[in-house]
Amino acid sequence: MPKFKKSIVKAAAVQISPIIDDLMATTEKVVAYIQKASTEGADIVVFPETIIPNYPYFSFIKPPVLFGKDHLRLYDNGVIIPGPVTEQLSNVINECGIVAIIGVNELDGGTLYNTQLIFDTNGEIVLKRRKITPTYHERMVWGQGDGSGLRAVDTAIGRIGALACWEHYNPLARYALIEDREEIHCSQFPGSMVGQIFADQIEVSIRHHALESGCFVINATGWLDQRQKDALTKDTSLQKALSGGCMTAIISPEGKHLCDPITEGEGVAYADLNMELITKRKRMMDSAGHYSRPELLSLNVDRTAYKQAYKQYNDPSTAIDPEEIANNHEYSQ
Repeated sequence: MPKFKKSIVKAAAVQISPIIDDLMATTEKVVAYIQKASTEGADIVVFPETIIPNYPYFSFIKPPVLFGKDHLRLYDNGVIIPGPVTEQLSNVINECGIVAIIGVNELDGGTLYNTQLIFDTNGEIVLKRRKITPTYHERMVWGQGDGSGLRAVDTAIGRIGALACWEHYNPLARYALIEDREEIHCSQFPGSMVGQIFADQIEVSIRHHALESGCFVINATGWLDQRQKDALTKDTSLQKALSGGCMTAIISPEGKHLCDPITEGEGVAYADLNMELITKRKRMMDSAGHYSRPELLSLNVDRTAYKQAYKQYNDPSTAIDPEEIANNHEYSQ
């Protein structure tokens, strides 16, 4: 039977409000919640999608022609990696000895990205991944990621994978992590959007992924209070679009809630993850093992980091053999 690094992992899922358009203030708030989770004995803590400095709610309620100033403020508060924000986070994570998954608006050159960071207990960033396809309105805000982050990584507590929001509606992206044997899946959504139907959809998505992957899912969503909604828009009909949609929860490999989900307000959900439940589930249904049919169905995952590949293709002095690029593609069964 598999040997897990810890038989019981205490998980924390954080639902908080950002300090909109204030990079360092939101970072300080995240730091405080990392410390809070650590003092409660948590081994891993998960924060909402792009919590630093904030999710671009403006892009959901304003037409592109009207949100230029909002977008520029997000650029002004973009997170450079590595940089002061990641250094501050790394230091506190190392002091607390906790694994942390934090969503940020990453600024790289002239482009913002929806980026998920996985920090190990020593504060090292063991995975930086960018959302592969921004959703709907988000395409006016963020650039596209690549497949280099479609993988699970080893940490002090186990093997962890992550996806953001509607990436959970991409079954091939999810299967890339399933095939890579994730044990704990960390999902992040914006929250405070669309209403109850969004919360219901989140719950269906994370429970289904837990069942299909045979892993634990820790999900965190953000929260907007009335003051923040008022600052974003005075239109009460648009404020309805910035309400509900929260489902901060921790799910077992059997698809069960391990604690009461948080659906409004700020707070932290805690639960103990009995890692042996992974084996119990996969004994019956291992979708990347005995329940797969690789001779009939297989997945080709291109994990090339395309920023570097683009430079190589377009700079004759650094040109490489196409066969070498092909070898960067990983074929999964």
